[in-house]
Amino acid sequence: MKFRPVAAIVLAAIALFLAACDAKTDVAENSSKNDAVAVRVITLAPNLAELMFAANAGDNLVGVSAHTDYPDAARELPIIGDAFLVDQEQLALLKPDLLLAWDSGTPVHVIDQLQAAGYRVEVIHTQSLADVPTALETIGELTGNSAAAAAAASTYRADMQTLVDRYADRESISVFYQISNRPLYTVNGDHYISELLKLCGGSNVFADIGGLAPMIDVEAVVSRNPEVMLAGEDGRQSAFEVWDRWPTMTANRYGNRFFMPSAEIGRATPRLVRAGYAVCEALVEARRNRRDFLAAT
Repeated sequence: MKFRPVAAIVLAAIALFLAACDAKTDVAENSSKNDAVAVRVITLAPNLAELMFAANAGDNLVGVSAHTDYPDAARELPIIGDAFLVDQEQLALLKPDLLLAWDSGTPVHVIDQLQAAGYRVEVIHTQSLADVPTALETIGELTGNSAAAAAAASTYRADMQTLVDRYADRESISVFYQISNRPLYTVNGDHYISELLKLCGGSNVFADIGGLAPMIDVEAVVSRNPEVMLAGEDGRQSAFEVWDRWPTMTANRYGNRFFMPSAEIGRATPRLVRAGYAVCEALVEARRNRRDFLAAT
């Protein structure tokens, strides 16, 4: 996902300025051919830029959104704004023939306004683990890199299957995944992070609540009493401090608090394979800690 790595952001009302008339005309002519190969692409979310490079379409990328930082080559590209505010002057100068939007992060009204301005916009879906290879294949088709993208997608599927085969049928253990602690966010059962937990033998204690990345309260976590707590390593200094007040929580009693690689788990890209191994190995250790604690009591 992210899980970019993934805290929920409150949508703010924004107004997008229209591009100059000449730029509109140029873009409209390009966007009228929706099946044309895109030579100049701009991504509206960091994970989409990463997917472009993974699909061997990095040379087609002419602009990116704020916070795009992987791979290194993506850092050198012009920034056209963030998910909520697009620099229309920069957009007009870059003359893209395709903009890639993210279904979970680009507001619908931003997509609508860009399309109304004449830009060709394609929405990429990356809500599940299976969406990643499909996204690679879609980007390959859009940019004329189908063969390389298909190879990358095949590698991802094979690597994920290897992960499943290695950790399948492990004893279940309950898990709380913490996106951030102030405010406190987690993931529900539809989030790809929850999928990673499941394939590693973990059971998300908040799988049943609404919203992909809902805000919760401390009491809800204490009530569900997970055996394991996971958090992104970005907040390593203070991520688990709040839980020190609850020494009788099962995760605390077992010593099961682990940090996950934020960059890998925070974005739905091929790097989720590495994130998956980190999750699975943490749960292997968590089961061992549980077993040792119960044997000693």
